[in-house]
Amino acid sequence: MGQVPAATRALRVLRYLAGQPDPVTLDRLASAVGLPRSTAYHLVTAMIEEGFVVHLPDEHRYGLGVAAFEVGSGYARQEPLQRISRRQLAGLVDAVGQSAHLAVLHGRDVLYVVEERAPGRPPLVTDVGVRLPAHLTASGRAVLAALPAAQVRALYPDRSAFVDRHGLGPTSPSTLRAVLSETRQRGYAVEEGEVTPGFASVAAAVLDHNGHPVAGVAVTYPVRDQVDVVRTVRATRACADALTARLGGTPKAGPQ
Repeated sequence: MGQVPAATRALRVLRYLAGQPDPVTLDRLASAVGLPRSTAYHLVTAMIEEGFVVHLPDEHRYGLGVAAFEVGSGYARQEPLQRISRRQLAGLVDAVGQSAHLAVLHGRDVLYVVEERAPGRPPLVTDVGVRLPAHLTASGRAVLAALPAAQVRALYPDRSAFVDRHGLGPTSPSTLRAVLSETRQRGYAVEEGEVTPGFASVAAAVLDHNGHPVAGVAVTYPVRDQVDVVRTVRATRACADALTARLGGTPKAGPQ
């Protein structure tokens, strides 16, 4: 980490803080981004002066500052990811005949930012603006499986971090690790009945130029339909790989 530019370190701090549901201690932040405590302290001090980080002295914790909010607001106004993904998602829907969506990680949830509904397909809970527990959704699992293990541990430190919807899905850090390990080995994420009974999803992660997962592309279909799952997975992964390339990233090779 000694040769990593300061700007890269600062961006890693921002990315980590943005993924937390609450402000964190300096020790936890330093461990998550792989910095010595003293280095993390000097870095966040500089970021506090620029308004990107705020220190909560009574709690001995650090969180995102107003400047980070301004950057996020600018991103929301410009919607670059949404702009480049809509055509790709529309092509995915045409290819598989099922509804597709794009979701981003927000704390321990996924936030749905684009949805393309296939004609004649039933409505889904994944409308734009909806948030769902990341560990239960295919798109969330695709993103979590591509994150560093330390970041996943910080998001899900114990059983209290897990939300249940229908009595299915991981309920502890160890069961989540098993799900994410299977996801990486398989090369894509799956869920069935964990978000909505009677529906299943497959998903793949979209990576940026640093190999960081910025979103998950998913296709959702009724379980009762005779869906060609192999074809659907290939089309979903192809869509995610195309978006990864548009962001300057390199698609990860994996099982087909």
